Amino acid sequence: MTSLVTDTRVVFSRELRPVLRNPFTVVFAMVQPLVFLGLFAPLLPDELGLQWFVPGIVVMSCLFGTSMTGSNLLFEIQTGSHERMLVTPLRRPALLIGRALKEIVPVVVQAAVIIAICLPFGLDVHLGGVLVGVLILAVFCLGLGSLSYTLALAAKNQEWLFWTVQQTLLFPLLLLAGMLLPIEAGPGWLRALARWNPLTYVVDAERALFNGDIWASTTVSGTLAALAVGAFGLFVGSRAMQRSA
Repeated sequence: MTSLVTDTRVVFSRELRPVLRNPFTVVFAMVQPLVFLGLFAPLLPDELGLQWFVPGIVVMSCLFGTSMTGSNLLFEIQTGSHERMLVTPLRRPALLIGRALKEIVPVVVQAAVIIAICLPFGLDVHLGGVLVGVLILAVFCLGLGSLSYTLALAAKNQEWLFWTVQQTLLFPLLLLAGMLLPIEAGPGWLRALARWNPLTYVVDAERALFNGDIWASTTVSGTLAALAVGAFGLFVGSRAMQRSA
């Protein structure tokens, strides 16, 4: 276990260096969410407003950034860097866990930037709830990043397959989670699909936490959904990395 922790720290440091050298990549991943914020926020009815919309945009930013992380592994596979990593003494699960943990850093930065942008426009921030919300998001993105790396391993010789699957799943997950529009008034089949979407519970939890309601039932549901996605992603990703060659 000590060796696994050490190897994970080594991989985490290796993956984080390019982000620190070129932080613009973190900002670039926020372009689409900020565009949605600028276009949709003025159209919201008064009963919703920024307090309802911003938590969804924060989750969207993390979703866009984390779901694309497998493309970095695809590039390493194409250049032979990944194969060289596989023959090092590093444990293979550490290659996945270290990469996935690195995704927590952009999650925190992106959430902070979006909140800072919205503060002058009337966003009411409850610091304790926001911190818990970021922690829940970090766990969720840890699992999502692991699944993105798993997809990259499965599509290592077919880059188009990675982007086809990623884009096909991304927007249904986003829309069914009610990030941009509430789905409570939607048809029954739409609400039923939303209940099977773990991202729905994460978004609901973030909205409760941004309002300072830390002990809401939606917070508990969102925490459990994030833990389930995190555990599932790490399990599937670690097995895929162990079998990679």
